[in-house]
Amino acid sequence: MKTFLAVYLGSPDSRQRREWDSLDDATRQKRMDAGMKAWHEFAAKHQAVTVFEGGPLGKTKKASAHGLSDTKNNMAGFTIIKADSHEAAVKMFENHPHFAIFPGDSVEVMEIMPVPGR
Repeated sequence: MKTFLAVYLGSPDSRQRREWDSLDDATRQKRMDAGMKAWHEFAAKHQAVTVFEGGPLGKTKKASAHGLSDTKNNMAGFTIIKADSHEAAVKMFENHPHFAIFPGDSVEVMEIMPVPGR
């Protein structure tokens, strides 16, 4: 099996996020409860192939040739999984609660390649 990084993406400026933010508190809480239930069900279903459950991501800082700075991106969370192929890995996230219930944009899945020379 190969190892894959799944990154949950979400834009604070997306239509989905604006709609989520405009919900009344009771409706938002109801959807949040349903979303977390579905997310935990997803985790339980794929527990055998989950290398690291990961979690939500906080604020971002950047180190570059220009020094250290604050920055922003659309990464909202991550998980590391095992799958037989790239196609099988991404298929696991079809209709994921991140975007099916919550206002996330997508889940991007990429293979974690071996480090050359090791």
